[in-house]
Order: sequence, then C-alpha cells, then structure tokens
Amino acid sequence: MAKWTFEPGHTAAEFRARHMMVTWVRGHFKNVHGTLEFDPDNPRNSSVEVRIDAKGIWTGVQERDDHLRSADFLDVEHHPEITFTGKQVEVVGEHDYALTGALTIRGVTRQATLNVSYLGQWETPWWEDGVDQGPRERAGFLATTKINRHDFGVSWQDRLDRGGIVVSNEVGITIDVEAIREST
Repeated sequence: MAKWTFEPGHTAAEFRARHMMVTWVRGHFKNVHGTLEFDPDNPRNSSVEVRIDAKGIWTGVQERDDHLRSADFLDVEHHPEITFTGKQVEVVGEHDYALTGALTIRGVTRQATLNVSYLGQWETPWWEDGVDQGPRERAGFLATTKINRHDFGVSWQDRLDRGGIVVSNEVGITIDVEAIREST
C-alpha cells in the first residue's frame, strides 16, 4: 500500500455555518498536515491521519476569528489541533468512498464519516530551491461531511427574535487534499 503525505501548500480545510438565519459564513484552515495509505486498486485498506492547526482559523474578519479561537468556540489555547484518524472505508462508487473514523474538536472525540472522492493522480515536477527534483506522483482528494457542533462542545449561541439563532448547529466541512507519494 502506497504511503502519501499531504502537501500543505495545496491542502486546505473549510467550514461553513449559517449566520443570523439568512446567510453562510465560511472559514478556512491552511495549516493542514496528514498522511494516508492509499491504493486506488484496493481502497478498502486505506487509512488517513489529519492534523489541522485550529489557531490558524481565518474567516476574513479578525474580530470573528478571535471569537472563534476563544473558549466560546474552539478554545485553541487548550485545544490547538483538530484531528481525524480513519481506516474504515466503504466503497460507494468508482472513485467515491465513505471513510469513518475519529474526529476530535476541542478535545472531544466523536465518530464521523467523510464522503471522499478520489480525483486521480499525476506524475509532476518537484521543485526545491528553484531546481526540479522530480518527478513526483501527486494525488487529489475531496472530503466532505456535516457535524453538529454541539457534539464537540462548541456550544456558544445567542438567540434572535422569533426563535432564530446566531450560529447554526450544523456545520459543513470540506477538505481539499493534494498528496505526494513517498519514495519507495
């Protein structure tokens, strides 16, 4: 089984939650690291480990980012990483899988299932210090899921009139991965 390492410059995680009952707010994490074992001919035996730097959250609004880092939401002072470890793979299509594992946010671990699409692989150049050290094999993956943030202790909320809430309970998560195959 081939081992792959996430290329942090081309890997990112995004979340989106409803705000004030009327629109979506999106946030990003760029400092995403991970490894996976994957063979497209034998995907059932795949596994993945992902680490996201929670302190690096970015929504484009500094005040909101600071609030999301606080104890009201991610509490990054005490829980600086979001992690996912999974190895239970169900093949659901030619290049689509359901990957179940342990998602940890704010120190709380729950089972989560990621819907993963394998986007293919390609032999590419590998540049270091301005010199092509390639070729290296790259693979792409897109993973999505939805969680209830309260399941992870992310429970800050404010109420609006007529029963509305400021932040939705359901949060959508998307992870775009570009992985580099490790040399054998």
